[in-house]
Amino acid sequence: SEGSAEPATTPHLTGTDQDLERTLRPRSLTEFVGQARAVDNLSVTLAAAKARGEAPDHVLLAGPPGLGKTSLARILAAELGTTLHATTGPALDRAKDLVGILTQLRRGDVLFIDEIHRVPPAVEEYLYTAMEDFSVDFTLDTGPNARILPLTLERFTLVGATTREGLLTAPLRGRFGIVERLEPYPPADLVAIVTRAAGILEVGIEPDAAHLIAERSRGTPRVVNRFLRRARDVAQVGGSATIDVAVAEDCLGRLGVDGHGLEHLDRAILTALSRATEGTLGLKTLAAAVGEAEDTIEEVYEPHLLRLGFLEKTPRGRTITDAGRAALGGPA
Repeated sequence: SEGSAEPATTPHLTGTDQDLERTLRPRSLTEFVGQARAVDNLSVTLAAAKARGEAPDHVLLAGPPGLGKTSLARILAAELGTTLHATTGPALDRAKDLVGILTQLRRGDVLFIDEIHRVPPAVEEYLYTAMEDFSVDFTLDTGPNARILPLTLERFTLVGATTREGLLTAPLRGRFGIVERLEPYPPADLVAIVTRAAGILEVGIEPDAAHLIAERSRGTPRVVNRFLRRARDVAQVGGSATIDVAVAEDCLGRLGVDGHGLEHLDRAILTALSRATEGTLGLKTLAAAVGEAEDTIEEVYEPHLLRLGFLEKTPRGRTITDAGRAALGGPA
């Protein structure tokens, strides 16, 4: 609920993830596990751009949090041998914030804007000419003293990341030459990711334990790595150098994650829906019932419940399915 610590299953980056992600982040496209279509398309784009000695087309990466959008942006810059400049949509509060970054870019650099759908409209206007013509007309002062300063930019590649592709304006979206949608990872890919991560962290993990952790990680590498770190702690305190199934079960139990990968708020959402007198609840009512923001329910919790078939969205609102009732321990 609001005000409490982030649940272990959140796909969003938390403060305790920072060091772990830096250690485990893939450094090249060949190290990147999963998202085969996106990785293949980006590989072709990079190879062609390097052969021509040009900056690649601008890239839009869409999809839920924690699937590797930031990692791919870092890899693009690394493979090009250029510098990554990273910011977020909300941080670009004024036009001069964006222009200040754009004028620092050197030829071939990568500008990464996370949550690009949250760039303010007045700032977005400057992105249009920057992306298309590699120039901006910056207005100095206001009123009768206003004057326009034309600025020529070095050719760069913009990588935009969004969890809400539908909120992007058509003019901005249309300026991206490459659009890749990242999907939740299948368990097999997550097993490969957690096994690789265990090797980097120098902790043993049995195949069955890797499968168990992967299956409950909501299709998200960030979550599987977070579970691995907690399991490593449980194993260490228990005097074991290896994460086995018992350690993994103990760890996930401590985190409140059940066999479906559900945690407290997932179950609270399903419980609220199961008690709805009309059988459905609108998003606003559901958010009030569980004490969580509407955006968080839509972005973090609903996608997993929808993939599992525990929840359905109808024109009248959200409704629980028979499978969802069974997951709560009630009659299907």
